[in-house]
Amino acid sequence: MLFVDKCIGVTGVTDAAQIPKQRGDLLLDSAVRYAEERHWDVFPGTWLETVDGRDRCSCERADCPAPGAHPTRPDWASQATGSGVAARRLWSKQPRSSVLLPTGRTFDALDVPESAGFLALARMERMEMTLGPVTRTPDRRMLFFVLPGGSLKVDGLVRKLGWSAPAIDLVTRGEAHYVAAPPTRVGGFGAVQWAVRPTPANRWLPDVEELISPLAYACGRDAAAARAQRP
Repeated sequence: MLFVDKCIGVTGVTDAAQIPKQRGDLLLDSAVRYAEERHWDVFPGTWLETVDGRDRCSCERADCPAPGAHPTRPDWASQATGSGVAARRLWSKQPRSSVLLPTGRTFDALDVPESAGFLALARMERMEMTLGPVTRTPDRRMLFFVLPGGSLKVDGLVRKLGWSAPAIDLVTRGEAHYVAAPPTRVGGFGAVQWAVRPTPANRWLPDVEELISPLAYACGRDAAAARAQRP
């Protein structure tokens, strides 16, 4: 359990701002260990290439929306593997490939604005809730990992709380979607990081119903604040 105990560890709400960049971590080793230690399916995505002193996506699109962090082929879902041996073989072909995780298999993800995510984390900490892993992305989003199938429940659960998921910018990632995993870099913006790291204590993921109330409250408050600032 070397990877889970030492390389991933736990990062609490109070020290989230001090999360290391993690750019020095080997993508290949991370991919293999996600498969072996967490039993997550993984697949390699695009990578960053330096051209004229600037990072650009290996897909060569000038307008790439996620440079270095998206699938390289349309049938990426069939490429995903939960085998550490297969993952090592895939990343050995291109060690700079981003580490992508398909959702809807071993977990779904709730994607919220970073400001709302930190507010929700603080509230969950006060409530002494057990969280699954949470990532923090360079485009200022946070993704909360929950049991698979959770994305299908979100719209109904949020409506019962008096909101609309799209209106409060609460996005779900389930079947046919994917997320980028640390230490994947996205363009020149930085690396995906852990806000709450995978550990033996959170191997069993929470159900979406356990997290939806504090998340929806935080997203609703964040959306209201954004509306109030508009001219």
